[in-house]
Amino acid sequence: MAIYYKGIFFLAASAFLGEGIEVLVNMILARELGSHGLGLYMSILPSIFLIVLLSSFELQVSISKFIAEREERYHRNILYHAITITIVFTSVLFLITAASLPFIPVFNTYHPYIRWLVMILIPVISFTSVARGYFMGKQQMGKIAVSNFIRKIIQLAGLFVLFRFFAFNEESSLLIAIGTLIGSEIVVFLYLIYLFIIQFQQLKRQPFSNMNRKVVRKNLMAVSIPTTGLRLFSAFTNAIQPFLIKGALVYSGMSNTLATEQFGMLMGVAASIGFFPAFIAHSLMIVLIPAVSKTYSQKDFPTLQKMLQQVMKLTLLYGIVAVTIFYFYAPELTALFFKSATSAVYLQMLWPFFLFHFFIMPMQAFLIGLDLLKEAFIHIVWSTLISYALVLWLGSSHDWQMNGVIIGMNTGSVLLALMHYLTICKKIGVSIFMKGVIQKATEQ
Repeated sequence: MAIYYKGIFFLAASAFLGEGIEVLVNMILARELGSHGLGLYMSILPSIFLIVLLSSFELQVSISKFIAEREERYHRNILYHAITITIVFTSVLFLITAASLPFIPVFNTYHPYIRWLVMILIPVISFTSVARGYFMGKQQMGKIAVSNFIRKIIQLAGLFVLFRFFAFNEESSLLIAIGTLIGSEIVVFLYLIYLFIIQFQQLKRQPFSNMNRKVVRKNLMAVSIPTTGLRLFSAFTNAIQPFLIKGALVYSGMSNTLATEQFGMLMGVAASIGFFPAFIAHSLMIVLIPAVSKTYSQKDFPTLQKMLQQVMKLTLLYGIVAVTIFYFYAPELTALFFKSATSAVYLQMLWPFFLFHFFIMPMQAFLIGLDLLKEAFIHIVWSTLISYALVLWLGSSHDWQMNGVIIGMNTGSVLLALMHYLTICKKIGVSIFMKGVIQKATEQ
């Protein structure tokens, strides 16, 4: 448990600094790109993140889970097979993407170089995921924390220097914004791979035992495939979300330009501020996946119950404080980007969305560690369908417009959190009110 708390501390501390830098990054983007350019930037990000997700194949999750559950003498062999799988997968994905990317219409309104910058991400993210997964499984969260901080600081420095000393038109500014994002990922790749090579050389000098290649591949795929499917669905729905929201707003009577600006204020300003405290939830998620996996493999349900109680109390504590600040100081916070009463109202209305999102991230880590990936996927599908149905229905109404969109987003977040929580409680045998064991935990 000491390693568990230490890992959370390192990740949360670095993530806090990183999120502070992220706010500065978004402030620079808001001022340099304007509301319309920021809307375009936020519209293309989900598509880029979709490619990032495919490239990672969620190897950081499967490797960290497998490493945490196995003795150290097996780690060298696990990594060897994981690297082999990564090389094959990356080569295939790179060729498929190179052939299909020129025909993806979402990139048509952006600088042509953006397509090829995205191509660079495929091998970078794939091999970074192997290193990240190993360090997560070994509970070496300091390395993960430093890499997260490096990514943010490199992106901020690149944007500051380029926009400070050079002038660009809107198309070139978008290219610079995305280029610095991808450049920061390359720096993180170099840092983690360097540390990984050093660690792997040390493993080669220690006694080791081989595992059957099919067994390793089966275990990695058993987590990577469903987790990738889960993330892929989320990434796909996030990628179409900008067009869904803007389409609903245009149908309600807004012009396309105004709809893009409204979306930019929603996701580029309100969401940037609202997700700031999520660095704690993300830190918990990274630490919990190997911790819950190892504890569940030992069938230590009392410890799992205690971990869940601690996570829920911590999340409730900082979540209530965060959304209270957002609600009462929304005008002052949104003014850091640009003065807009509209974005302040959006931030206030989205408080349920942010609060329940803080719970969703660590609970997803529990579901992964408890081998409940199927249930997690079903929850996400249902909550997304209901959320998007409300977004289309209410958002396309002239009387509701963006207010209807926000109601749909809030509903989806609340529903997903509740489904996750009830499923976890049932699995580990604890009451929904955290009053102790209500039945013998289900052992599967």
